[in-house]
Amino acid sequence: PQFLHVVTKKGYGYKLAEADPVAYHGPGKFNPAEGLKKPAAVGKPTFTQVFGQWLCDMAAKDSRLVGITPAMREGSGMVEFHKRFPERYFDVGIAEQHAVTFAAGLACEGMKPVLAIYSTFLQRGYDQLIHDVAIQNLPVVFALDRAGLVGADGATHAGAYDIAFIRCVPNLSLIAPADENECRQALTSAFEQNHPVAVRYPRGAGVGTAVQVQLTALPWGRGELRREAGAGGRRIAILAFGTLLYPALAAAEKLDATVANMRFVKPLDTELLLRLARSHDALVTLEEGCVQGGAGSAVLEALQAAGVNVPVLQLGLPDEFIEHGDPAKLLAMLGLDAAGIEQSILKRFGAKLELVRPAINA
Repeated sequence: PQFLHVVTKKGYGYKLAEADPVAYHGPGKFNPAEGLKKPAAVGKPTFTQVFGQWLCDMAAKDSRLVGITPAMREGSGMVEFHKRFPERYFDVGIAEQHAVTFAAGLACEGMKPVLAIYSTFLQRGYDQLIHDVAIQNLPVVFALDRAGLVGADGATHAGAYDIAFIRCVPNLSLIAPADENECRQALTSAFEQNHPVAVRYPRGAGVGTAVQVQLTALPWGRGELRREAGAGGRRIAILAFGTLLYPALAAAEKLDATVANMRFVKPLDTELLLRLARSHDALVTLEEGCVQGGAGSAVLEALQAAGVNVPVLQLGLPDEFIEHGDPAKLLAMLGLDAAGIEQSILKRFGAKLELVRPAINA
């Protein structure tokens, strides 16, 4: 047997990166002769920053909270938490399987672990997710960053499959908040439960929704109606899971469609679903995740179980690995922007949208 021990240096060969390896981990475009430049203005807070602030606020409120990361302190927004609560911060290194089992062990001893992990990296700890957390029904919060498309990082980092592989696991719930404030509420909801819950949110910023200071929870397992179609005939209802709610609302304005912000993938709000199914000609499910086994599949299963027969169009990521690129451009290419959603609905249900409405007698 021979053992080879190689010591690496992050950023080696480029002095600026050697001096600040964290900043140069995923820097985007820059001039090598000048190095990275600080942004001129502070933009909208990212979902990662919303999570980081929530983690600190909830830790201050509940001493049982512990934060865990598999070597992604900066990427997961845990720098401030590490500074303020060093004794409750655990970096297990690039060992996702151990991160999940470690969280399970702490939960067994009465702690409330929050595991901040990229959606795509949780795949590495799937066995532990099932065997160590779900079977014991332990109160672990999985904060799934980078859910959906991630831009320049490409297929290896895209969180395309978490909805499908999480919702099939017993005891495990999944929330898909639509914006920054709802993300904070979803995390609070997850933390208040006495069983495992995952909250999925995307990379980058949302629509810029103001984030409330209070730690308030969402009504458990409940979605909400965000737009109702006008009177005069049965129409189309769009069921949006996650941040695609906002392009759905824009498309619905053109189509005069109903839009529901479903929020919960599991438990699914079957009461809202069945109400919309019985009052509309067709349903459209929308998610930034794989269509196979995703939230749309959950909707179909619920409709079948209730014996409700209504046409359903499932919109989401196709059965292929998505190339790297600007997330907005990729969503447009995949027909998941407002214009693409509108066109897909017209292509499938255009005839239903042109139904002749009964005449109104004077």
